[in-house]
Amino acid sequence: MCGIIGIVAREAVNQALYDGLTVLQHRGQDAAGIVTCEDGRLYLRKDKGLVRDVFEQHHMLMLRGNMGIGHVRYPTAGRDSSAEAQPFYVNSPYGITLAHNGNLTNAEELKRELFVEDRRHINTDSDSEVLLNVFAHELQRLGKLRIDEDDIFQAVAAVHRRCRGAYAAVAMITGYGIVGFRDPHGIRPLVFGRRETPRGTEYMIASESVALDTLGFQRVRDLLPGEAVFIPMEGGIHTRVCAEHTELAPCIFEFVYLARPDSIIDEVSVYKARLRMGERLARKIERAWPEQDIDVVIPIPDTSRTAALQMAHRLGLKYREGFIKNRYIGRTFIMPGQRLRRKSVRQKLNAIELEFKGKHVLLVDDSIVRGTTSQQIIQMAREAGARKVSFASAAPPVRHPNVYGIDMPAAEELVAYGRDEEEVARLIGADRLIYQDLEDLEEAVRAGNPAIRRFENSVFTGRYLTGDVDRRYLEELARERNDAARTRRAAAGAADVIDLHNAR
Repeated sequence: MCGIIGIVAREAVNQALYDGLTVLQHRGQDAAGIVTCEDGRLYLRKDKGLVRDVFEQHHMLMLRGNMGIGHVRYPTAGRDSSAEAQPFYVNSPYGITLAHNGNLTNAEELKRELFVEDRRHINTDSDSEVLLNVFAHELQRLGKLRIDEDDIFQAVAAVHRRCRGAYAAVAMITGYGIVGFRDPHGIRPLVFGRRETPRGTEYMIASESVALDTLGFQRVRDLLPGEAVFIPMEGGIHTRVCAEHTELAPCIFEFVYLARPDSIIDEVSVYKARLRMGERLARKIERAWPEQDIDVVIPIPDTSRTAALQMAHRLGLKYREGFIKNRYIGRTFIMPGQRLRRKSVRQKLNAIELEFKGKHVLLVDDSIVRGTTSQQIIQMAREAGARKVSFASAAPPVRHPNVYGIDMPAAEELVAYGRDEEEVARLIGADRLIYQDLEDLEEAVRAGNPAIRRFENSVFTGRYLTGDVDRRYLEELARERNDAARTRRAAAGAADVIDLHNAR
């Protein structure tokens, strides 16, 4: 879950890239980076932290040029350090920088190939650097001093043949332009748009359409699975589907939690999809719990608000904002260690007592991952005087790790792993728990675009659509993602290697 952006404009793009990354900040709060190009020279600034903290005035003045790409990151693979901040850079061929959202499931295999066969050095543990070097090598194999869009699309086609997993990427080729491409399943989102200016047409690529809206770009469309778009610096645009076998199967968790509600992904309004999630979950409550005595529906801010509002409307119940959120606390499900997550939940939310006292409250959240947050929030509701606390999840039980770019924990740390609904309810302290059915969730999203026949839904089903995720892979992933490993990496942060490319 990272955010990427690329702009080819007729004037300086530093401020537009900064503003676009700020809009995409919800996709990653770990690190941020921008690289621009002017007269064949690259200007790069990246570091750990939020966009507003990474870029100061002197950094912005340094980022010169009418073309550039940017990235906001939260760690999925790598050492969670400033060395892993993107964009990444290679000087050969031409000078290429790349920003990536997703996760390569065959990164280790590719890393060996790049060293043994392609004679390329990988300086970090990031699969994004691997993706960049694969793309760069495939361009270099063409052996051309000057390249055109056909050469670029040929290199992207080779990337599709070699790389597996999820990847939406933007790459800037010095002296040529910006290319964006999406994996053959379209797992991670990528959209492009245009705007007309007195100096000519400008183009933008981004993870979510909301970034286009904010900067005044008109959304053209989402990239198709396996498609690439190339925007030359002198103007114009070229698109081509470069993968041999494609199937649209977007990550359904984008609609549940990751994306902003004002975005449109693969022709589906995230906001309307969440309304439909609430509608369908309310119908399930009507079927399974016709004699419910709920007094009020309260969302857990922010992503569950839309579904909770529709649930209350359908059930004929009061909707109230019972929690006030401190917006300066990051997303808790990716924080290392249970104790830190518990502390962060208490700092993040505060209950309004009068909305709870003496009432049977139905708390609504987008999903339940570890259960730590849910448990703490239910306890807060009881401390505020709630008579009974029921809990509804707009998503089905999360029982499996994600391998395509969402840093969910090891399976054993997921509260629903190996447990049924009643057992989870007892663990989180709810009087009653109700989950969305997977079929209802998928239909809630598909209603916005019936052409989507399949979703990447592995966190609910354990079925990984790329077909290369086996037990051994998941065991290794569990060793990397368990709380002990996260705590070790966090403690080792001060000893990170120097990022030789980072302009201070």
